[in-house]
Amino acid sequence: MSSADDQYEQQNDVTAGDVPAGDSKDNDYASRTGQYQIPVQKDDAPVADPINPDTADSDQTLAQDDAEAIDQSNIVGGRTRGAKPSGGYTEPGDEEGLPGA
Repeated sequence: MSSADDQYEQQNDVTAGDVPAGDSKDNDYASRTGQYQIPVQKDDAPVADPINPDTADSDQTLAQDDAEAIDQSNIVGGRTRGAKPSGGYTEPGDEEGLPGA
């Protein structure tokens, strides 16, 4: 005897016969001769891939990406940006910041 879950799955799960058939490629939106607004290429048009899969995950490539991404001229040398010590930090009083009575 099957459980309630099995019966539910048999009634409600999508099976191969329930999957809608259709064309996965739709070239109706491809630009036609004489249309000059925004060019749209066909689904089966080749796409240039600038990533070389042999070196994409290499340590050298990642180091190069980091070096290109970090602007060395924008890095501050000191931690305080030249500020002089002003006596340190003090705790606020109990009444500080409260509206006057």
